[in-house]
Parts: sequence; C-alpha cells; structure tokens
Amino acid sequence: MVGMITRLRSVLCASFLLVTLCTAPIAIYGAGPATPNVDKAQTHGWAIAIHGGAGESEWEHMDAATASAYRDSLAKALAAGSAVLKGHGKALDAVEAAVKVLEDDPLFNAGRGSAFAADGKNEMDAAIMDGSTLAAGSVADVEFTRHPISLARAVMEHTPYVMMVGPGADEFSRAQGLEQQPPLFFFTEMRWQEFAGIMRASGRSVPPRPVGVGPEPTASAASSEVHRFTHRFGTVGAVARDGEGHLAAATSTGGMQGKMPGRVGDSPLIGAGTYASDRSCAVSGTGVGEYFIRLTLARQVCTLVEQGQTPQQAADRMIHSELPALKGGEGGVIVMTPTGEPVWSSNTLGMFRAKEEEGSGPEIHVK
Repeated sequence: MVGMITRLRSVLCASFLLVTLCTAPIAIYGAGPATPNVDKAQTHGWAIAIHGGAGESEWEHMDAATASAYRDSLAKALAAGSAVLKGHGKALDAVEAAVKVLEDDPLFNAGRGSAFAADGKNEMDAAIMDGSTLAAGSVADVEFTRHPISLARAVMEHTPYVMMVGPGADEFSRAQGLEQQPPLFFFTEMRWQEFAGIMRASGRSVPPRPVGVGPEPTASAASSEVHRFTHRFGTVGAVARDGEGHLAAATSTGGMQGKMPGRVGDSPLIGAGTYASDRSCAVSGTGVGEYFIRLTLARQVCTLVEQGQTPQQAADRMIHSELPALKGGEGGVIVMTPTGEPVWSSNTLGMFRAKEEEGSGPEIHVK
C-alpha cells in the first residue's frame, strides 16, 4: 500500500512538472512584448492656467478700455509661463515666471499695486509648492521684496522651513540677494484711492501718504484714471503641469485693503489658498482668505479629486457649495491635474483668468 502511494505521488509530480513546463512558454509568448510604462500626463502635454483675482463691482462697472488692459496683462503673464513649458522647463519655474509678471503689473493686488494695511503700509504674502515632492515655501507681511513669490521659493529651497514672516522674511530676502524696493515702488494711486475710500467708509482716518509719492491728486485727475475701480480680491496665482507630468502652484497677494497690520490671509497658507500634489492636483485660490483658511479649501479640492471626483466637480463643490455656506464666503480657484485640461470655478460675478495647453493657443477671460 505504501509503495502504491509513493508511485502515485511520483506520477502526479511528474504530471504537474510537465504541465508547468508546457504552459509557461505559452503564457510568456501569448503576452507579447512588455508594454512600455507610458506616463499618461505626457499624452496630454504641458498646460498652465493663471488668475488675477475675482470680484463683483469691478465687473459691473468695467469699460472696454479697462477690459483691454487686463486682457493684455493676463496675456503677458500667460506667455511668460508658457515659454518656460515650451522650452521643456519645470512646472515650478513656469508658475513663478507667470506670477512675477503679475506682481510687476499695477493692475493686480500683488507686488507693485498691493493693497494697504490700515497704517498705510504694504504687507505682501506669497506661496509656492512643488507637486512632485510636496516641497513648499511661503512668506507673509513682507514689505520690500519686489517679487514675493521668488522669496517664497527661496524659503522652500534654502531653508528647512515652509514659512517666514515680517522683518525676518525681509532680512532673509536681502541675504538671498533678491531685489529690494522702497514703498514708493509698490504704491499706485488707484490702489491708494481705493484704500482711502474704504478707510473713510469705515469711519477710520486715512494715514499720511507714503514718503516720496507726491501730493494727493486733484479730484479731476483722480477721476480721469482709466482703471479706477475697486478690485477687492486681486490676488494672483498660477498652476502648471510640465512635460514630465509634474504639477506646481503659486499664489501672491497684497492682502486686504484697510486690514489690521499683521493680518495674514489664505494665499501663503499651504492647503488654504495654495496646494500642489502630483497625486491629485494643483490649486491656487482668490477670495476672502478667512473662509478659505477655515475650509482648507485648496487641499480639500485635491482630496475630492483623490476620492474620484473630476477636477471641475471638486472645484465647483468647494466654491459653489462649501464656501458660500459660510456667510461672506466668496472667491474662486484654478485647478490643474496630472492629465486633462485646467479648470476654474468662482462664485463671484467675474474672475480674471487665462490658460494655455500644448498644441492649442491661449484662452483669456476678462468679462
């Protein structure tokens, strides 16, 4: 009996070995050559989107000359970011390039043209994030750096920190050799008149004009400005995807007109007004910062994308449902994912925005 069992085992083992040897080649050859690991993002190519803030009254009263000026400004910033991507540059470099152009443009509330705190000073905020590594840098309440977005990147790349604020950030900026400018550089008459009106309307006195900016213009001269209108949420930002499929986001702002000195909004707070991850999306927001902070809105958009929602669905849910559920919650976002086209969403009357994708021309929206 034992001998029969032993012989049976030998037969079964031999049969199993024969089947394995005969079928293994079939499985290998039937599969054909190994499928190359094609990055899906490369199929969609590079893309970039920018925004120049959102609001209400500016769109109600915007004339053709103003709309044309904003269109030209958006086109210039978009071209700067697109040029980086067309040259096979990184998404991080593209968003910084686009935002630097917007920071230099006095039409927007960032860099030159920033809003004023109640003491009459400019306090600027910015943030940048690399979606491929989750590295991030941000600054708040800086007064003298021409390009706060470049200072945010310096914090990311040359310190162990994520965020620096106030005089310490300004001192670090000087140590990094970044361009410094006096308050006169950031001053614009349009923004100052807007600020003065807000201060008077709230029963507060208007502080002295910054040194070197000259006397108050006559009423006729002030009213003749082409672009004289309130632009409450003039924050600027950019999101991009490069040819390697990596994402980045950047946001810069001059803050809220007439704010208490030291107030910080959502723009420099990672996860609130700025966020980027190759696993989900890149987001830059504009609006009432306090509500974006409370919702960690930028990160929540990415979380919804991770959970299976389309970027448009995720953006619309946060902007049209969650944000307005908080009384006073206004604003918008631009969103970029590893595949597909950039999207945007706002619950205000308008949002300055533009985008360009590989293989197509620029798309600019002003009104």
